Amino acid sequence: MSDNQEPKKGISGALKIFYGVGDCGFNLMSSIESYFFTVFLTNLAQFSLPMVTFITTVASTIDACLSWIYGAVLNSIKPMKWGRYRSWLIVIPWLVPFLYAFQFIKVGDGMLSAIIIIIAAVSSHVAWNFAYVANVSMISVAGKTPEERSQLASTRGAWSNFSKVIFSYVGPGIAAICAGFIGEVNQYGACAFVLGCIFALLYFVHFKMFAGYEEVNVQDVVAAKAPAKDKTGGMDLIRALLQNPPLIALLIADLAKFMFNFVLMGFATYYFTYVANDAKMLTTYILVTNIFCVVGAYLSKTLSNKFSTRTTTIGVMFVQAVLLVVSYLFYNNALVVMVLMSLAMFGYGITYACTPALYGDTIVYAEWKTGKNAAGWISGLQNVPLKVSIMTRGIIISSCLAMGAFSKDIDPAQASDVLKNAISLGFMIIPAVALAVAVVALVFGFKLTKDKVNQYAAEIAARNN
Repeated sequence: MSDNQEPKKGISGALKIFYGVGDCGFNLMSSIESYFFTVFLTNLAQFSLPMVTFITTVASTIDACLSWIYGAVLNSIKPMKWGRYRSWLIVIPWLVPFLYAFQFIKVGDGMLSAIIIIIAAVSSHVAWNFAYVANVSMISVAGKTPEERSQLASTRGAWSNFSKVIFSYVGPGIAAICAGFIGEVNQYGACAFVLGCIFALLYFVHFKMFAGYEEVNVQDVVAAKAPAKDKTGGMDLIRALLQNPPLIALLIADLAKFMFNFVLMGFATYYFTYVANDAKMLTTYILVTNIFCVVGAYLSKTLSNKFSTRTTTIGVMFVQAVLLVVSYLFYNNALVVMVLMSLAMFGYGITYACTPALYGDTIVYAEWKTGKNAAGWISGLQNVPLKVSIMTRGIIISSCLAMGAFSKDIDPAQASDVLKNAISLGFMIIPAVALAVAVVALVFGFKLTKDKVNQYAAEIAARNN
């Protein structure tokens, strides 16, 4: 954008309909990891359970420890040619397919293969996290009001969850085709590469749609300068977090939200193989539950407008927790479990779409409180619960499998009641407890209302003028 060009006002028709196609690509790609990474390690690469725990824990722990840096980097370094955030939608996603594929390829045996997988997992996640954080930061850049942010978050949520419907057909199909060419062991590596290319292409679509929304001063870019309100130091970032109780409560709730999703995805294969004893039912489960996710995300804006985003999120998380507990009581009945899980995933679609708008509210609150725009930093903090949940997923799955005395040599038809119960505890009860904690955190910690946020925004605008 030239020096004389004003940023666009309001969100475009294209953004109202198509913002989120990049997230659709992102989730298509990451679903390979969510559904099949542990299965690849245990059943295809045939690592021992302690080695699987080592690989997943080390990779996810490093990923989680790095999760806070992306927003801090975006907020602190000089903006690139196309803006502080928008530029990252084009400069880095193309690296991801080449790095990500090696996370699902067994090269050699033993520790060498494990190290290659860990390096591939960490490096691919670092690459896509910069783009991911920049993408969610653009919600606050383009959306100037709570309503606009809610619109963008809702559309993004619908596309994100629609990806899982697509994946139920595309993911296993691509993997099966790849298995015919490169063998069963490395089929998910080829699939990860293909879906990584789709992710990069669809993030480019986001890059094009956000043209004109982020103010870029060419002279400032060349001089490595930024407007005072957008340039943040270490203490500014710390204040934006520690002086922001709603943000801390939201981070706790977001951790529970992601734990629910990733733990369910990680356990689904084991549940339908060893508890339901019907592995083919997994495809139907993925399809049905994610159709409910899409509908939930689509309806989130309507519910948020009627009850407020905060109230909707709290109420839905409470209902999800109840549904999971009831599912555990009927864990031997796969059909009942599928119905209850579908309703719970309907709720996940709603909360997934609501939380970015809540983060947008905390960004406004932080700027009002500290005088600094920390949009990238706070948007980047969404990565922390996301990555911690992935780390805990690996620990939870491995621990529950160990508790059930799991072995890859077990005949699913002969799975013990102890193993079935252990899988069901991880699949249902642990996420339910996490959601209950989230409800408490939001009720007592997140006090921002729409009227307060609008008031803060008006005061910020008056202050900047």
